[in-house]
Formats: sequence, structure tokens, C-alpha cells
Amino acid sequence: MRRDQACATATSSERGFVIVAVLWILAALAALAAIFSLYLSGSARALAVNDTALQAEALVSASLELTTYQLLLAGDKERPSHGTFPFRMDDANVVVSFTSEAARIDLNFAPKDMLASLFAGLGANRAAAQEDADRIVGWRTRPVPGTANDEEALYGAAGLGYSPRQSLFTHVNELALVVGLAPALVDRALPFVTVFNGSSGVDPLIAAPEVIAALPGMTPANPNDALGGQPALSNDMLASADAPGPAKADAPTAKSTSYRVETTINFNDGRRTISEVVIALGDKEDPYRVLSWQDDVEPRAPLRKRAGR
Repeated sequence: MRRDQACATATSSERGFVIVAVLWILAALAALAAIFSLYLSGSARALAVNDTALQAEALVSASLELTTYQLLLAGDKERPSHGTFPFRMDDANVVVSFTSEAARIDLNFAPKDMLASLFAGLGANRAAAQEDADRIVGWRTRPVPGTANDEEALYGAAGLGYSPRQSLFTHVNELALVVGLAPALVDRALPFVTVFNGSSGVDPLIAAPEVIAALPGMTPANPNDALGGQPALSNDMLASADAPGPAKADAPTAKSTSYRVETTINFNDGRRTISEVVIALGDKEDPYRVLSWQDDVEPRAPLRKRAGR
């Protein structure tokens, strides 16, 4: 009798252990299912984001192809300095705006006086603006062999852990590395400068008012408010810009084979992306090459026509 009771007690204990083990297994399976569900959810979101990025990249590439086609088709003489056009592809509406890099001041080739005038117009006092221009010229200028490198000494005296490039700027963000330039002034200057213009001048018919005010022979419409007023082109430049045929070909207007292309993509589901790409035009075999590509940019202000245009 006692043996039967002992067997019954052992069987009950074994059953209890089995039930506990089963419960642990069920809990582990439930936790695994929850983890797998979170993994699937995260993977789905990642794939969706990646799909959007790939789709946007394809649409931007299409916008570059279409822009290049229009520019090369027009030919060198009739090539527009700016323009805009829409198209629809892959369940998205795309708006493309392109502007010649001649609308911006080239950090590598702009005269020192033009750089000083730009900084003065952006808020620096005249003496500080002149000093800033000197430092930019010093950054991009190769030192003369056998002479003291005064520019490099300035960076050492300022406690900076690097020396000036003393060669051409490779990116506009290098402006922040130039000794003495205030960060706020650099931020204000970036929308008006480039390293892709390729010349010392700008095209005054498409340049921003801040750039126009920095050009020799330009005067602000309101002398008391250089940035608030609309800069006016000199009579000589207006006449040459409006002149037909050969006279216009001799106009003091910079041209560039580089263009800044802004692509705004509006997807059907409400998503919106803006990309800005700088391209250099080529030939039939190699129509263009990408110089700079930036996604998720802020929209640019619309191009304002100059007085009399």
C-alpha cells in the first residue's frame, strides 16, 4: 500500500515537473515569436526606406539625363543658363530646376576685391572683409619656394592643428577651415560660392542679388541697404547683355559648362525629397559627369529676374 502511494506521489511530481518544463518552453517560444515579429517589422521598415532611396536615386539620375539632353541639344551658343521642367515617372511627379554655376562666385578664381565685397555685403565690416579675402587667397595660393611661409605661420599662431591647403579649394565647405573666418559668415556665404564655376566672373543675369552687389561696377538700388535693395546692373553691362549677335558674344558675362540641378520628387503617397547635383557637361560619348551630389537639401529660393529682363 505504501509502495503504491509512493509511486503515485512520484508520478504526480514528475507530472508537475513536465508541466513546468512545458510552460517554460511555451514562454520561450512566445518570446522568440515576439522577437521575430519585431525583426520582421524592422526589416520591413528598412526595406521600405531603402526602396524609397533607390527609387529617388533613379529619378534624380533620370532628371540629370533629361537636363543634359536639353543643354547639349541647344548647342554652345544657344545653351540656356537656367531653366525648369517637370516630368512624371514611377508614381512620382518630378520638378527639375537647373542653373549654371556661373551664377556663383568661384572661390578658386574670384578676385580678392570681389570676395571682400561679398563678405562686406553679408555683414562683415570692410576691414574684416578685406582680411577674410586675403586669407582665402592665401589658402588657395601656392607659396613661393625659398621664401617664408607666412600663411602657414598664421595657422600655427592661431593654434590650429592643420596648415592651409595652399592649393585650389576642392569643396566649398573648406571655407570653414580658413583661419579667421567667422562660422556665421561662412554659413551666409555658402549659398553664393562654388568651386565649379571655373572662371573669375559670374553671369549677372542669373546671379543672386548678394553676388551682384559684389561685382565691380555694381551699385545697390538703395545705398543704405545693400542686401534689402535690388542691385542694379551698370548701363554698359545691361547694354552688352541685351545686345544681339556678335555684340552679345563679347558681353562681360561668365559662362560655365557646370550646372547645378535641383530635383524635387513628390511621390503619390505624400513623400517628398529634394536632391541637388552639380554636373559638368561633356560630349556625345560621355554626356556629363557628376561633380557633387547631395540629398535631402532645403529648397532654393526661386530665381529672380534682373531689372529690365
